[in-house]
Amino acid sequence: MTATGVPPAPAVRTRWQRVKAPTLLAVCVLVACVLLHLRDPHRGGSWGYCPWLLLTGTYCPGCGGLRAVNDLTRGDVAAAASSNLLFVCSIPLLALWWGRTMLAGWRGTLRPVNSRRAVVGCLVLAGLALVFWVLRNTGAGAWLAP
Repeated sequence: MTATGVPPAPAVRTRWQRVKAPTLLAVCVLVACVLLHLRDPHRGGSWGYCPWLLLTGTYCPGCGGLRAVNDLTRGDVAAAASSNLLFVCSIPLLALWWGRTMLAGWRGTLRPVNSRRAVVGCLVLAGLALVFWVLRNTGAGAWLAP
């Protein structure tokens, strides 16, 4: 606050400052996809082993994710879905979220976060991941195993 009691005007952010985070995220995802394309995770141990699988002998919700990305970089959506269906199905939602964030930053519009909706969304996603996790480790959901 200034001596007059009027709060200072908020700093104006440039367009690059507004889109820097989603742009860097896209670059990181692209680099990860290229690395997964070049070094095939289908070969056992090429990227290490899942600690959860080693400790418990069961598949975690992320098991098969690296293989799914590798399959997607080769254009094989069916094999990617076979590796990790939850991950493959989440990609359009993640792309939509990224696109909306990038567009809002480009336009300079502030999208207020509805905290109730965010909490409910996170709980729904966590619930889906939990159901997927349990189901892929049962006989009925063996087709979901990587």
